[in-house]
Amino acid sequence: MKRAGMTVLSCVLIAGSIQGALAQTAKYPDRAIRLINPFPPGGTVDVTARILGPGVTKSLGQQVVVDNRAGASGIIGTAEAARAKPDGYTLLINTTPMVTNPLMYSKVPYNVLKDFEPVSILATTPSFLSVHPSVPAKSVREMIKLAKARPGALNYGGAGVGTNPHIAGELFNHLAKTNIVAVQFKGGGPALIAAISGEVSIAFSGLAGAVGFVQSGRLRALGVTSLKPAAALPGVPTIAESGLPGYEFVAWFVLAAPKGTPRETVATLNDHFRKAMSAPDTLRRFEADGLDVIGSTPEQAAATLESEIKKYAVLIRERGMKAD
Repeated sequence: MKRAGMTVLSCVLIAGSIQGALAQTAKYPDRAIRLINPFPPGGTVDVTARILGPGVTKSLGQQVVVDNRAGASGIIGTAEAARAKPDGYTLLINTTPMVTNPLMYSKVPYNVLKDFEPVSILATTPSFLSVHPSVPAKSVREMIKLAKARPGALNYGGAGVGTNPHIAGELFNHLAKTNIVAVQFKGGGPALIAAISGEVSIAFSGLAGAVGFVQSGRLRALGVTSLKPAAALPGVPTIAESGLPGYEFVAWFVLAAPKGTPRETVATLNDHFRKAMSAPDTLRRFEADGLDVIGSTPEQAAATLESEIKKYAVLIRERGMKAD
């Protein structure tokens, strides 16, 4: 009887533990979620995060706080996210430098494939090539001709080594056989300001946050980096069709959690972020800023990161792009 009583008691305790664990999982999230953006305010990653924040907050029922942790081409914030507790309360939004930094720096304090649980590829966006109004080029062909006539004299603003503008610019140099010099800034926002002020001649900017400067005449758009025109820049051709065949660069924005985050938590985050992106207000904001909603599964996000590492390894090797 005593042994039977102990068995019953053990079963009750085990059942209670399971129910407690399930209750703990079921109530996620029960506090604010920190979304690390490893770049300064004003760039496309920041714009994307802040468009999504209110919708995800509403869907999850907890505040999503965007935390800018900029520095070293996104390495500082990305490493901080990798070290965070894998409980779903610290997330990362990132773009191309997440995969290009390990290819360009001899030592990076994170491993893309081993230190993160991809949640979703949230969206993609083309960039666009523009020049300060003082630059005489009115088309991609004219700019290539000008760059070849003045090798090393023209420059473009990068957002740090291996960032979207840097990759877009070096891909242009590679295909056009030009030598337009990269001048690195601390993020996409500062790089854009440098182009508007004339500190640099050329910009490879994300559409989000930059289109308005074309509309106001402070930048002259020459071409879109995707293989199809962008609705946010009507009348602007693609770079590929206007002077540089084969050119294509499209940025993606990934949502990731630290490795070890429970699968159920990753699924919950994926569901709520996708739900927020399908809201009419969010869709309108994304469209206005030239962002294309993707909302992939975690598995598709992981496959994208793997394929992007392989793709950019070739460009970085051929251009001899090293950060140290």
